[in-house]
Amino acid sequence: MKRKVWLIAGTIEGRKIADALAALQVDVYVSVATAYGASLYPENPFIHVQTKRMTFADMCAFLREVQPDLVLDSTHPYAVVVTETIQKACRETGFPYKRMLRPASEHPGCITVKDFGEAIEILSGTEGPVFLTTGSKNLVDFTRLPDYAERITCRILPLRDSLDNALNLGYKPAQIICMQGPFAKDLNIAMFRRAGAKFIVSKDSGKAGGFEDKLEAAAEVGAKLILIDRNPETGEDLEQVLAELKEKFSTGQ
Repeated sequence: MKRKVWLIAGTIEGRKIADALAALQVDVYVSVATAYGASLYPENPFIHVQTKRMTFADMCAFLREVQPDLVLDSTHPYAVVVTETIQKACRETGFPYKRMLRPASEHPGCITVKDFGEAIEILSGTEGPVFLTTGSKNLVDFTRLPDYAERITCRILPLRDSLDNALNLGYKPAQIICMQGPFAKDLNIAMFRRAGAKFIVSKDSGKAGGFEDKLEAAAEVGAKLILIDRNPETGEDLEQVLAELKEKFSTGQ
């Protein structure tokens, strides 16, 4: 009988989990949000990648069709709605759920805010260049910041949709950086200095997502880091998850 896992991936750890499951000859159904995300996975008879964005009803139908032995949520810590929907679908259908969660980072010296609105409120009372490292999804929020086109440099994924979104919102081409992270400390320093950044807006993407390098780089250039805080959540780190998967599926339990 085939063993199956539904892996909802949104972090670089997803690839490692998929590779580990494939090595155990477990069929892993990987859900990613974009074609770019799908391209990161190798061709493998045990890895099945799909890019469809699912509603709650879609998730329930998919679970009943695939009948996975486990649902593994390795989405980004800030993908709150997606995680809540997956958990609801698992409760509805009765399939076991596990959360792979990047450990939160220490963030001394940061201005911690609860959401993007609070970050914008703080920045509205300041002067000086702002460097956004929070992706393209929330660029529209920062158009509420006075003189945003002059003040903001944004770093986004090298995707056509992301670039078009930034340009259509009025961000200046010279202040748009399209690169795939995570970024080393020295590269962050070079970018922050080039932008003259006085403020850096970030999420806590954990060590794997390059947050610690970003934090150290901000301190190096004398910029204040504004951190969008995580929602409270529990889960297991990558090493714990990999060990449990090996124990479960190497014995065929």
